[in-house]
Amino acid sequence: MRKTSLAIAASLLLLTAACGEKAESGTTSADGAYPVTVSNCGTDVTFDAEPERVVLLKSAAVPYLHELGVMDRVTARAGQYPKDYYDAETLAELAKIPLLTEKTDTSGHLQISKEVVISQRPDLVLGEVDNLSRETLSAVDIPLLEEPALCATTKTKPTFDDIYRQMESYGAVFNRPDEATAAVAALKKRVTVQQASDRTAAVLYPTVGGGTTYAYGNLSMADPQLTAAGFTNVFGNVDERVFEVTLEELLGRDPDVLILLYSDGDPAAVEKAITGLPGAEKLTAVKSKNVMTQLFNFTEPPTPLSITGLEKIVRRFG
Repeated sequence: MRKTSLAIAASLLLLTAACGEKAESGTTSADGAYPVTVSNCGTDVTFDAEPERVVLLKSAAVPYLHELGVMDRVTARAGQYPKDYYDAETLAELAKIPLLTEKTDTSGHLQISKEVVISQRPDLVLGEVDNLSRETLSAVDIPLLEEPALCATTKTKPTFDDIYRQMESYGAVFNRPDEATAAVAALKKRVTVQQASDRTAAVLYPTVGGGTTYAYGNLSMADPQLTAAGFTNVFGNVDERVFEVTLEELLGRDPDVLILLYSDGDPAAVEKAITGLPGAEKLTAVKSKNVMTQLFNFTEPPTPLSITGLEKIVRRFG
């Protein structure tokens, strides 16, 4: 395992993904040599060499690593990687990576022990989970990077620029600056902003089988995604990433369009979790059948998949 070091922030980081942080590009010397330092969730993380044994605990980094051509550095992964997210080449890359576990709790959080992760001898872990924090890994000299939008250190509104900065940050970590520049240029060409209309929309995360419904405010990627698609987010005045919402509040705001996020399972069941609620038939989006289900990472957190998600929304409602 190559040597890495961490400059640990003084305050304890919260484990829940409650708000966003702007991604910061890595810094390198003039000739591109290491060490490289990136700021992540309020912590400076320094790499003395290119990571060679990466463990993925979340899928969000996959599109970045694929575009940079460094998926071969991933030696193990955990969690869920729905096939609909990826092209054939990326799926082939994932198939070669051993899966440690895909077990999650009822809220979709990964269940994995620190012993299992540490036994992989990683020189980088991507994604923080509830029982495996940055502090736990730093105690055994293993650096961790989280997607900035899932950090709990700041409250800043995400934009598509966050995706570009994060690509550049990964490019610095893996010493792939040219690949990062090319990838950013290609992504920018795909982001086409639709003309604003008087249509409104809401992005929700229903609980299948009954339970809490969550909505996404202006600290989520759902907000700029809806704006780019030509909609006004009915929860755009809420300074939160995600929060509980009642049917009564939905009826009060009455969006023209509903986009329902889910992590896995049957999309028809996800739609029924909203349309089957008593009184939901009064919603304009339900009456007009303008309800769309979308896999979670096509919206959150900000990654190249969010741009694919924007394209899907525009095709459906454009």
